[in-house]
Order: sequence, then structure tokens, then C-alpha cells
Amino acid sequence: MFAKKEALEKEIEKVEGEAISSIIDASMSITGEITFKGKTRIDGEINGNVTGEHLILSKEGKITGDVRVTSFICQGAFTGNIETKILTARKGSSINGKIKAGNLTVEPGASLDGEIKAATKDINSIISSKTTVSTPPPGPTKTETKPDVSVDKK
Repeated sequence: MFAKKEALEKEIEKVEGEAISSIIDASMSITGEITFKGKTRIDGEINGNVTGEHLILSKEGKITGDVRVTSFICQGAFTGNIETKILTARKGSSINGKIKAGNLTVEPGASLDGEIKAATKDINSIISSKTTVSTPPPGPTKTETKPDVSVDKK
């Protein structure tokens, strides 16, 4: 258990320490598929699928399409499906769609709407697994009540 956590922490440190090799500027709007290696930051707007290694969607960035990457840090607006080993939804981000992630971190203030499948397994295992993370529906929960009994001691 601890070995997996340490390996994940090392992977996150490696990703954070890597230099950004490509930037899609805020003034750019791209329609079509994007494939990249290394670390890419998107400040502009993408309408299409994105495939690569390490992706950062900045606060100004917007993606409409599917993303399949090793790691994804989302700070902006995303609509589509995500398959990744490591997903971090930062404060102020908006994700709408299906998420399959080996590790999912959601900061307070992030918005997620859709289906989530998360586990601490390799992404290939996640895609083929049936494990889902779910929360109970909102509303009253069944609670057991005990009658109020008092004993008069004299």
C-alpha cells in the first residue's frame, strides 16, 4: 500500500518538475485532433480530441473533446471524456463528462459533473474494470431511533 503511494508521489513530482514543451496561447483556437509528447499547457480553446503525456489546462483554457493522457491538471473548462493515470481538478475548474483515472484529486471549489471511475490501478486496468466510485443520493437517510425511556429510582 505504501509503495503504491510513494510511486504515485514520485510520478507527480516528476510531472511537476518537467519543463513545459508546448503552449497553446490564449489567442489561439484549434479545431481538430492534437497529439503531443512531453508536457503541454493549453491557455486557448481546443475543439477536438487531445492525446499525449502531461497536459495542463490553464484557468483561461477550454477543451471540448476527449482527452487521453498520462497526467491531466485541469484549471479551466473541460467538456468530454477523460482517461488518465493522474487527474487533478483544481479550484475553479469545471469538468463535464466521463472520467477514468488511476488517481483523482479534487480541490475544494472544483466542479465535476458526470460519471467517475477512479482507482489506484494502472490506466489500462481501469479502462477494462467495472469498479466505480459512487456517493449515496441526496435526501434523508434511514436512522434507527430508540424510544425515550426513563427509569425512576427511589
